[in-house]
Amino acid sequence: MTDRQSRDGVEDIERITLGHYEANAESFWQGTRDHDVSQNIEALLQALPQRSGLDILDLGCGPGRDLHYFKQLGHKPVGLDGSQTFCDMARAHSGCKVLNQNFAQLDLGEACFDGIFANASLFHVPSELLPSVLKACHHALREGGVLFSSNPRGSDEGWSGERYGHYMEFDVCQRFWHDAGFDVLHHYYRPEGVPRQQQPWLAMVSVKRT
Repeated sequence: MTDRQSRDGVEDIERITLGHYEANAESFWQGTRDHDVSQNIEALLQALPQRSGLDILDLGCGPGRDLHYFKQLGHKPVGLDGSQTFCDMARAHSGCKVLNQNFAQLDLGEACFDGIFANASLFHVPSELLPSVLKACHHALREGGVLFSSNPRGSDEGWSGERYGHYMEFDVCQRFWHDAGFDVLHHYYRPEGVPRQQQPWLAMVSVKRT
């Protein structure tokens, strides 16, 4: 595959996947606005300095549910999403700054965040693009910064309807994260309290390696 073919493939993946979310923005919001992700938010915050006013990037923020929560806790969250409709919804719901950026064209800055919250977003990143996305996250975190990620686990990559997914188990994720400069502090499976085969979500708390 040439670089141009690879780039065009990633662009198609993002265009089609984001198009799905654009077309279903309101139903997505209604279906997820009451989801309890407090375990994930707590996992990120417990790994960060115990103070208010933390700079947190919600990577793939959707309509802004978690942005609003971080702000209520006294932090300074910034959202990012590739869907313009989600960005508009997130700004209206949270009152926070929200960046409209695709994963293939991230411009996050350098050492400007204490933590990054990537809840149910990185699994949409194709394997060929994932190293550069993780490197951008590493670059954007301050010394000792923490990346939280939660994604459906598995061993497949491809389309499910109009959404692209890259599903990994812990050992594969760990290799990608390590190569990008992160050390995994701990990981867990969701939802809590059920057998592993009924836990489709893998969550990881990782620290920037310096």
